[in-house]
Amino acid sequence: MSFLDRIRSWWSKDEIERTDEETRMTPEEREAAEEDYQGRKDDLHVDERFGTTGVDFERDSEPPHP
Repeated sequence: MSFLDRIRSWWSKDEIERTDEETRMTPEEREAAEEDYQGRKDDLHVDERFGTTGVDFERDSEPPHP
C-alpha cells in the first residue's frame, strides 16, 4: 500500500461510515436527517450573510418586566 493509498483510505473513512449508517436508516430517519441538514445549512448561510456568528440573542435581550 502506497503512502497515497493510506491517505485516501484515511480521508474517506468518515464517508464510508456515513454511507453504512445511511443504509440502515428508515425512511423517516432519513427525512429527519435531511431536515436537520437543511436547517443547519440555512443557519450557516444566515450567520455568514448577516454576521451573527457568536451572537446570543437570548443572553443579550432584556429580562421581562414584571
